[in-house]
Amino acid sequence: MAHPLCLLFDCDGTLVDSEPLLADEMATALNAVGLPFQATDYIGEFRGARFRRIVAELESRHGSVDPDVLEPLEINMRANLDRRLATELTPIDGATEALAALSDFPMGVVSNGPERKIRTSLVATGMDALFGDRLYSAYTANCWKPDPCLYLHAAHEMGYPAAHCLAIEDSVVGVQAALDAGMGVVHLNRFPEAEITPQGAIMITDMLQLPSVVTRLAREQATRAAAR
Repeated sequence: MAHPLCLLFDCDGTLVDSEPLLADEMATALNAVGLPFQATDYIGEFRGARFRRIVAELESRHGSVDPDVLEPLEINMRANLDRRLATELTPIDGATEALAALSDFPMGVVSNGPERKIRTSLVATGMDALFGDRLYSAYTANCWKPDPCLYLHAAHEMGYPAAHCLAIEDSVVGVQAALDAGMGVVHLNRFPEAEITPQGAIMITDMLQLPSVVTRLAREQATRAAAR
C-alpha cells in the first residue's frame, strides 16, 4: 500500500454544502403530501438520515401516506434537487484545499445518497477527478448509515481493512456508522454548540484542520505497522 490510511469522505455537509438545498426540497415534497416538515427540521433532527426513514418517522407522528404516492414523490424531489445541485452547489469551506493537500492518499466517497446525486455534487464543485469511480452509495450497497455495513463495503472495495481506513463525517449518524465499522473517524463538527462529538471520534470544526490530523494519524499507523 502506498499509504497506511485510506480516506473515506461523507459527501453532504462534509465535502459539499448540499444540505440546505436538500432540506428545502424535502420540505416542499413532504408538505405536499401532508407531512409537516420545515427545512430547519432536517438540520436540527434528521441530518444524515435516509429520506425514507424521515418519511417513516413523520408518518408515525402525523399519519400514513399512500405508499403509491411516495415513490414518484421521491423521484420528483431528487430530480428537482439534481437540477439545483448542478447550478447552486458550493464546496464546504476548506474542503477543496484539504483535498488538494491530501491528494496522495487513496480516497473514496461514502454517502447515504444515490450515486447520481454524489456524481452531480462532485462535478458541480470540481471534485470529481479526485475520486473517479470510488463512490459508494447506500442505494448501491443496499445498506444505510448508521449501519456500519456501508463503510465496510467501501473499505472492501477500496482494498483496505477497516482498521486502516479513516472516515471523515459531519453527522453523528455517519460518525457512529464508521466507529461501529472499526474505523478511525474525524468528525467535522460545524455546530459544536449544538452537537456532541461521539466518544472515539476526533473533532475538527473546519476542513482546513483535516490535513494535519490525517498526517499525524498516518504517521502513527505507519509506526505501529513497522513495530509488528
